[in-house]
Amino acid sequence: MLEGGYIIRMGVAQSESDSIKISIDCMGGDHGVSVTVPACIAFLEKTPDAELILVGVQEHITEQLKKLRAENHPRITVRNATEIVKMDDPLEIALRNKRDSSMRVAIEQVKAAQAKACVSAGNTGALMAISRYLLKTLPGVDRPAICAILPNQKGGPTYALDLGANVDCEAEHLHQFAIMGSILFAAIEGKPAPRVGLLNVGTEEIKGNELVKHTGELLRQEAQRGALNYLGNVEGNDLFEGTCDVVVCDGFVGNVTLKSVEGLGRFFRHVLVSEFKSNPLTMLGAWLASRALHSIRERLNPSRFNGASLLGLRGLVFKSHGSADAFAFECAIRRAYDAVNSDVMLRISAMMAEFLRKSEGGDEAQPETKKRKVQEQKSA
Repeated sequence: MLEGGYIIRMGVAQSESDSIKISIDCMGGDHGVSVTVPACIAFLEKTPDAELILVGVQEHITEQLKKLRAENHPRITVRNATEIVKMDDPLEIALRNKRDSSMRVAIEQVKAAQAKACVSAGNTGALMAISRYLLKTLPGVDRPAICAILPNQKGGPTYALDLGANVDCEAEHLHQFAIMGSILFAAIEGKPAPRVGLLNVGTEEIKGNELVKHTGELLRQEAQRGALNYLGNVEGNDLFEGTCDVVVCDGFVGNVTLKSVEGLGRFFRHVLVSEFKSNPLTMLGAWLASRALHSIRERLNPSRFNGASLLGLRGLVFKSHGSADAFAFECAIRRAYDAVNSDVMLRISAMMAEFLRKSEGGDEAQPETKKRKVQEQKSA
C-alpha cells in the first residue's frame, strides 16, 4: 500500500466486493481541490455503494476535507502525490519528468486494479498520453479517442468522437473511432447497430477534404459487409437533430465543435436571463413561466453532460472539463461510475474482439493492413 507514495486511510471503507472504487485526480483542472473534493463528497452522499481514492497533495486534500467536515469519511482514501501536471505542461514533461503527479498516480490505480475507473480534469494531452502509456490500447486500436455525449431533439443521446485527443488523424484512425463509438453506444444504450455518421461540410460523397473522403470509403466497406450501420456524411446540425447515434470526426474539428456548442449554450442562458430581468413586465412573464424556464435551463446546461470517456484503452479513464465547477465534476464522476456499473470495459473488449474476428483477415493486425491500403489509394 505504501509503494510509490504515502497513503492515509480516512476511515474504514466497505469491502471491495460491495463498492465501486474510482480514483480521482484532485489536482487537475483550473480549480484543483476547491472543486474536485467538494464534488467527491457530493457524489458519495448520493452513491452509497461507491468508494473514492483522492489522489493529490496530501495537505491540500485533507484541508478541504476538514472544511467539509469529511476528514473521517468511511469511503474515502487519500493517496499522496507530490507533483501536479499543469494545464500548459508539454507532454514530455508530464510523461517523463512528473512520475509522481496526481494524474499519473490516479491512472496507476486503474492499472493496478485498485480502482475500476479514473477521473481527471487535467491537461487533456497529458491525460491521454499517460493513460495510453500505462494502460495500453485494446487490440485493433491505434489511437484512443475522446467520446462525449450530447443531447438531441429526439430525447436521446448522440455520441461524438474524437473531441480533442487526436488533432491530426488518418482515415484509419477515424475508421477505428467509428467502430469504437458504435460498440460503446450499443453497449451503453442497448441499441444494436447504432447509426453512424461522418461529420462533413455536406452530405454528398464528393464533398470534404481527402481525410473525410478516404474515411468514407472505409466506412462504406464496413457497411457493405454489414459490420457497421453507416449512414454517410452528416453536417453540424445533425448533432442535435438525432439524425444518427454516433458522429465521427477528427479531434481538431470535434474539439472546436464541442467548445462552440458549450459557449452557445451559456450565451443563450445569459441572454434569456438578461432579457427577462430587463423590466417589471418581463420579470412577471419570467415568474409565470418559471417552471418551463427551469426545464430549459436544465436541458441546455452543458455541465450535465460533463465527463468524456477515453475510448480504446485497456481501462476506464474519464476526462472532465478543466474549467468544471463542483456540479460538473460530480457529473463526470457519475459517468465513470455508470460505466463501471454497466460493465462497459468488459463489454467493449468482448465486442471489439468479436468485431475483429468478423472483419477482413480476422486478426489484430487488421488496422495496419487497412492503413497500408489507404496509403496505396492515396499514392494511386
